[in-house]
Amino acid sequence: MIGYLGLGSNVGDRRANLQAAVDALGAHDVQVLASSSTYDTDPVGPVQDQPSFLNACVRIDTTLAPEALLDACKAVERELGRDLEGGVRWGPRPIDVDVLLLGDIELDGERLTLPHAQATSRRFVLIPLLELDFDLATPSGTRLGDVLAAMALDEGVRRAGAPLRVPAR
Repeated sequence: MIGYLGLGSNVGDRRANLQAAVDALGAHDVQVLASSSTYDTDPVGPVQDQPSFLNACVRIDTTLAPEALLDACKAVERELGRDLEGGVRWGPRPIDVDVLLLGDIELDGERLTLPHAQATSRRFVLIPLLELDFDLATPSGTRLGDVLAAMALDEGVRRAGAPLRVPAR
């Protein structure tokens, strides 16, 4: 099943952290097919006093069910040094791996909501997602390009670099 993940880092070598996540996903039955460029983004949410993030999105193929994919993403975060228990929510982190979209699945569970709320509310998610597929839409048919076009320009999102290296298939 084709899906999309959002990657973010604002601690240490941010690009190396994003690349390490891409490289680690394969060991968790998640094949990375393509990566967007990387984007330097201002922090959003309740914790503003922290370094800027480096963000990217990746297109994936997986046979994992939604919650198993979430577990795989959390395992990669732990492997790369994220403290999922004692860390400050929305605070600085070496890596963040979010499930944004997974096929045509809509889900509103305790642990996972699909599409991810940020898939339609954050420029730092929409811009790299649309770079991967400009015609991308939510399962309900909402075109992400239309969402971005209607959005205020209040979030700092700056292209920072080339796409991440995708493992050979």
